Amino acid sequence: MSAQSASTAFLRLDGVGKSFAENRVLVDLDLDIRPGEVLALLGANGAGKSTLVKILAGSHVHDAGQLLIDGEAVRFASPQDARRHGIVAVHQQVEQGVVPGLSVAENLLLDELCGASGSFLFSPGKALKRATEIAAALELHLPLQAPIETLGTADRQLVILSRALALKPRLLILDEPTASLSTVEAERLFHLIDHLRERGVAILYISHRLSDLQRVADRALVLRDGRLVGEFNAPLDLGAAVESMLGAALGDVQLQPLERGETVLSLRDWQLEADSSAFDLDLHEGEVVALTGLLGAGKSEIAEVLFGLRKHHAGTIRLDGRDWLPRTPREAIAAGVFFAAEDRARNSRVPGFSVRASMTLPFLRNFTRFGFIDRDRERAKVAEQIDALGIKGPGIEFSLELLSGGNQQKVILARWLLGQGRVLILDEPFQGVDVRARRDIGQRIRASAAGRATLVICSDPDEALEIADRILVVRDGAVVAELPRHDLQRSEIVAHLTPIHPSHQETSHV
Repeated sequence: MSAQSASTAFLRLDGVGKSFAENRVLVDLDLDIRPGEVLALLGANGAGKSTLVKILAGSHVHDAGQLLIDGEAVRFASPQDARRHGIVAVHQQVEQGVVPGLSVAENLLLDELCGASGSFLFSPGKALKRATEIAAALELHLPLQAPIETLGTADRQLVILSRALALKPRLLILDEPTASLSTVEAERLFHLIDHLRERGVAILYISHRLSDLQRVADRALVLRDGRLVGEFNAPLDLGAAVESMLGAALGDVQLQPLERGETVLSLRDWQLEADSSAFDLDLHEGEVVALTGLLGAGKSEIAEVLFGLRKHHAGTIRLDGRDWLPRTPREAIAAGVFFAAEDRARNSRVPGFSVRASMTLPFLRNFTRFGFIDRDRERAKVAEQIDALGIKGPGIEFSLELLSGGNQQKVILARWLLGQGRVLILDEPFQGVDVRARRDIGQRIRASAAGRATLVICSDPDEALEIADRILVVRDGAVVAELPRHDLQRSEIVAHLTPIHPSHQETSHV
């Protein structure tokens, strides 16, 4: 903790609890958050972290105990009320933090435009000038006049974070802030956190990336089943923290090599954009390949071409030995090329759909005879996937939104495992899920890999090491390095992410 940290807490919870009907989500929480401290909050999906964040941010009201700021009891009526007390939250769900149809600049200024002083800022010229000042202060390089929906998930997350910092909070709550960021972008965020800590800002940091917590946390608290079950001071004993979080130890990942079969998908002399380097790529049956790179490197864009969502500049694609280029996702799915996009809320989820309907949506014809859906067969297949992936929830007919983030992610994976795919592309499948869910998802991906090629896009090198037989590094729209998994170190992956690597050589065929 920095020298500027105060001995007394800015915010204190005294016996705080929260229930929804008969379900006690938080039970007798006692904790404090001090100025100039980064307090990490750990817990498996469903442990109560999100509910706690919503109470602190003014979205929920606690129904037991006291919430005190500077020693005085408070009860927030709204997020605006929490912000007036100096508490600002950056939530995990990016879509909840931006307004489609507005520009990047207008999204940066949402809080000011909606506040008491917002009327004078509504002049487009003044608004753009103010947004430019905020962006420059935070070294944010984004097209301020572009519609917010033209930005990727990671860039939208940066906009939300920048808007929060412009409010000059006393307590900044960061919920999975690096979920969409690569190692280099995450390190930039960590430097910003260091600066805020020195200024005396209290930070509540929630992440399933244990390396994040080791890097930034002064102290860590562990939630399990709505109760505080552990406290750890820096340097964090991550093994003990995970054991406290799960109630059991979690062993190291031991990848069993998969048998590599025939080539399923080939790219030759392939260019994503006119100014991208050309490269070749082969994906083999039974193999799990990870694609990693910095924000904006082109990882997701390559996947979108293969799924018929965008065009590439040059080069050929062959699927099972035949020339192939999907014009639409429908054509890709018909050919057995499946894609789970990074932004689950925008691209993988239908609001109001049940777990069953969400899982079987692309393959309803497989359960249909003479125009009628065989519900018994459909439910049986869904139950098989639920068992295989350990999906937890109230039931298959309940809305997908009622599941935790990790379980929602498992449902999306299960969706694509229902079909007989030849290529499975998963964009950030571990985003926002806890360490146990990550293991469950990774094991299921590898256990089901026979008969298809699997491409997993991971911004985090640790996730790539945990899942893949082979790791490909993408830079400027091209694959520039192939790294076999055996004896590979994280530092070797990071070294290839930027062009300054001294031993860098462009890889023309992978």
